[in-house]
Order: sequence, then C-alpha cells, then structure tokens
Amino acid sequence: MTETAATTAATIPNPPAKPLGAWVLDVLIWGGVAALLVYSFGPVELGNISRLFSNSENTQNFARELLRPDFTDWRLFVAKMWETVQIALWGTFLAVFAAIPMGLAAARNIAPVWVVTPVRWLMNLLRSIPDLVIGLLFVVAVGLGPLPGVLAIALNTAGVLAKLFSEAVESIDKGPVEGVRATGATKLHEIMWGVIPQVAPLWTSFALYRFESNSRSATVLGLIGAGGIGQVLFDRMNAFDFRDVSAIVIVVVIAVTLIDMLSQAMRKRLL
Repeated sequence: MTETAATTAATIPNPPAKPLGAWVLDVLIWGGVAALLVYSFGPVELGNISRLFSNSENTQNFARELLRPDFTDWRLFVAKMWETVQIALWGTFLAVFAAIPMGLAAARNIAPVWVVTPVRWLMNLLRSIPDLVIGLLFVVAVGLGPLPGVLAIALNTAGVLAKLFSEAVESIDKGPVEGVRATGATKLHEIMWGVIPQVAPLWTSFALYRFESNSRSATVLGLIGAGGIGQVLFDRMNAFDFRDVSAIVIVVVIAVTLIDMLSQAMRKRLL
C-alpha cells in the first residue's frame, strides 16, 4: 500500500516554479495595496469610529423607532415600490437595446479598431457619470416624475452592459463564426448565426443582474424627484418619521428579494 502511494505521488507533476519576476510583481502589487490601505486610514477617518458609541442614546432611540414599523400607508408604499420596479424594468429594457450594437461595435474580434476606440470611449463616458447626475439633468429637461429615472438608468446601464456584452463577444469560440464565413455569408450573417447564439444566454444573464441592481438604483433616484418609492422615503426621513422609514425599507427588501429569486430562476433556465 505504501509503495502504491509513493508511486502515485511520484507520478503527480510538481507545480511549476514561479519566476522571480512574477514574485517581485506580486510583492509590488499586494504591497502597494497594503500601503494604500495604511495611507488611507487617516483620510477616511477610521480613527473616529468610536463616535458610533459616543451618542449611544440617540442611536438607541433611532433603532427603537426602526424596530416599530408603521404599515398604516402600506398601500402607498407598495404602489410606489411597484412604480420603482417599472422604472427599473423600462430603464433596463432600453439599455439592452442600446448596449447590443455598442457591445458588438466594441468587440475587437469583430470590429475594426477605428470603430472600437470611439465606442469604448462612449461606453466609458456613460459608465463614469453617476446616474444621480444624469437623473438631475433629465429632471431639469423633462420635469419631475418617473421618466427622468427611466432615462438615467437606461444611459448608465447601457454603458455597463455594453462593456459586458463586448467582453462576452471577445471570448466566443471562433469555430462557428468561421463555419458561417465558409458558406460565403456576409459579416451581418456571421454575427447573426455565429456570434449571437453563443453570447445570447450570457447577455440575458447580465441583463437580469442589472435589472436587480437597477431596482435598488431606482429607489435612490427617487431622492431627486425621479419617481418611485425613493421620493416617499426622502419625505419620511425629512419628517423624522422613522417608523414609516422602517416600513418602506421592509417593502424595498421584500421587493428586491422577490426580484432576485425570479432572476435566479430565469438564469438557471438559460445557463
């Protein structure tokens, strides 16, 4: 038995030794991360974390109110949460249609560099501007209501999804594309029959994940008057009505949990 174990161990190849340059690079990277954490300790005021306990009486009163949710206006809360979900749904829907052509145009393996470069700049621009800023611009342009929220989510999500879509396209198997090309098909046919079938499940998974995220983002957008339950939450917080705030948070948590369960079920059928 010992000889067999020794023979088996001898047949297992040893992992390749890491080159000295790779070790040095790892030390520099992780050492840099550690140094940055130490350097950032003061600017982020982690030393003042004791303030959490200095006003313990106020914290206890606040927590006591949050633990007694008031569902008197539950119909209003549910209606506004449903409006928030609809904002997220339409924002994601519009973003997907904008992200598909951008994702294809930003993929280096199917688009020329003179197309990829400006499209990637546009994607970076859409992703870098916070959706709150975009929402404020649309509030000024079209007024208060859910429409600014839909448009803000659509633009910001389009930039994120376009990047994910392009990365999925760049990782496809070239075989099906070359097979379609061998039939004398055009570039459009290569994309339709060689690319899209490979990335469609992954694209759908990305879109569902962003819909979950947008359901939470739409809540925050309500704080600037872009509709949904966030506006009611902001009003209740300004009125120091923390029992209503607690009820609203519970409604949001339940809604997001249900969306997450539905999204997971749909992803399991696709992947």
